[in-house]
Amino acid sequence: MTATADEDRYREKMAHRKAIQDEEVASKTEERGLFAVHTGTGKGKSTAAFGLALRMLGRGKRIVVVQFIKGAWDTGERHALERFGDMVEWHALGEGFTWETQDRTRDIASCERAWAVAELALKREDVALVILDELNIALRYDYIAPERVLASIAARPKMQHVWVTGRNAKQAVIEAADLVTEMTLVKHHFKAGVKAQEGVEF
Repeated sequence: MTATADEDRYREKMAHRKAIQDEEVASKTEERGLFAVHTGTGKGKSTAAFGLALRMLGRGKRIVVVQFIKGAWDTGERHALERFGDMVEWHALGEGFTWETQDRTRDIASCERAWAVAELALKREDVALVILDELNIALRYDYIAPERVLASIAARPKMQHVWVTGRNAKQAVIEAADLVTEMTLVKHHFKAGVKAQEGVEF
């Protein structure tokens, strides 16, 4: 086969693929806020959600971040996003990992405070994205009832997007979501003795 014939076949193949793709894209006409979940054992669940926050801010849209378990760490993403001024509200209302507090009553109270802030954000027409960071952990340990969470998410403004992160997402949350991504752990530097580092983990 000549180089010209090979190029012609490639162009024909890509033209066919483009036609299918264009038809698929054209068939999607609904526009509304999405409810998404990042879960799984792999690294990057919150990081991916903050990447979406950056995209929203780049489009001039207001965001609210509510952190349920985290809160003790001084994170680089918080410093970066807060440079956008009043376009960002960041509420780090957790007290650290559950094994650090070792106090269920205290953990429940902390999550209740965070959920009160989250509920207000979920009612705001001016907020394009609400990130409920590590909410899956709070739900896993029954610090908050899933029914309460899902009812408030379902009742949010039509165009508001909600991103929930954390391991072990409950099945009810997965079923209610529009988009679910599971981060799978293949290899992690922590297992090789590399400690959490500024700019990578926080």
